[in-house]
Amino acid sequence: MDTASLKVFLESQMPEALAMLRQMVEINSFTANAEGVNRLGRLTADRFSRLGFQAEFVPSSNPSWGSHLAMTRRGRSSRSVVMVAHLDTVFPPEEEIANQFHWLVEGDRAFGPGTLDIKGGTVMMWLVLRALAAFEPALFEEITWKLFWNSSEERLSPDFDEVCRKRLEAATVAVLVFEAENRRNGTSLMVAARKGRFTWKVTVQGRGAHAGGNLKQGANALVQLGRTIQKIDAMTDFARHLTFNVGIIRGGTVLNRVPHEAVAEGEFRAFSLEVCEQAKAALLALSGPGEVRSLVDGYACRVEAEITSESRPWPRNAATDRLLDLWSATAAQQGRSILAEERGGLSDGNSFWDVAPTLDGLGPWGDNDHCSERSPDGSKLPEFVEISSFVPKALINVVAISKLLT
Repeated sequence: MDTASLKVFLESQMPEALAMLRQMVEINSFTANAEGVNRLGRLTADRFSRLGFQAEFVPSSNPSWGSHLAMTRRGRSSRSVVMVAHLDTVFPPEEEIANQFHWLVEGDRAFGPGTLDIKGGTVMMWLVLRALAAFEPALFEEITWKLFWNSSEERLSPDFDEVCRKRLEAATVAVLVFEAENRRNGTSLMVAARKGRFTWKVTVQGRGAHAGGNLKQGANALVQLGRTIQKIDAMTDFARHLTFNVGIIRGGTVLNRVPHEAVAEGEFRAFSLEVCEQAKAALLALSGPGEVRSLVDGYACRVEAEITSESRPWPRNAATDRLLDLWSATAAQQGRSILAEERGGLSDGNSFWDVAPTLDGLGPWGDNDHCSERSPDGSKLPEFVEISSFVPKALINVVAISKLLT
């Protein structure tokens, strides 16, 4: 493949790519804004249908969320490549308005909700497919291409992986996830593993009492919860890449009453399924009688620990490493570097790594994803994508995919 000509072609597509990105960013697609998510899905389907893709909208199992989008371009062979992104963002409409967070280009930076996470990734998919159709037409026609967009990735969609798995071809060569790349000291990082995430809830049942006249009768659920969450916090083990976070605490009603109930919620994460299972067992073992008791009759607070959701880890594996090696070698031929990253955050890659070789971080580079605030002194900047990162990354993606398939 003539990379010089390919680079010129990609540069010629950038005005249209940026116009598409602006259209997408100007649609609020907060997860709970089902109408906005569906509107973005229709726009996305229209743009990719011009490349010969057929769209299927799959209602989410949560009726408050928008529909997932699956698009297929059937090839002459049974071999298939899957590309994955998502439609939703984390920004409610009122937050965008309050922070005046909208499409704005300043120099090489395009600011706006989803510019980086992940509408920029969708535009990268479009650039890559446009280039493959133009420079590798026979290959483009041979392969069956599957494109999946999650309507609720930011809220950990409970059904997206099932939607995709039902539509995967048996001969899937690779699953490519277009989340943004990270960088370390200017070097691009692509994702070769991600932590799993388990959410938990601890409920403490105590015994209420009048705080002024009958304190000894009570068993303070909040005090017990405080002791329990200290035990949970102590379960973090950085040597094993295991992190616990206590995220929410609720309890008590009025100041003159010993609290009879208290609740904490949080999460833990690890790269290893074995470590996740050990952490799960340790958390559940907290259930039972607590240390806080009534001074009158010894009535003990009752602790109930439960796991509320499980997102399995994507561990480092040989199939992903082979893809990473191919992308790294391709980058090196173009005078660039790509290194592996084991990322703590989740993506849809967690759902695919065990059914087909999976690589993540194929999107453009930028910064401050999930941020909408801007301060006058520049210490706070909202989410942005670096415009000049599109063409070099698309060039690597196109050449690496071509090598993968030939």
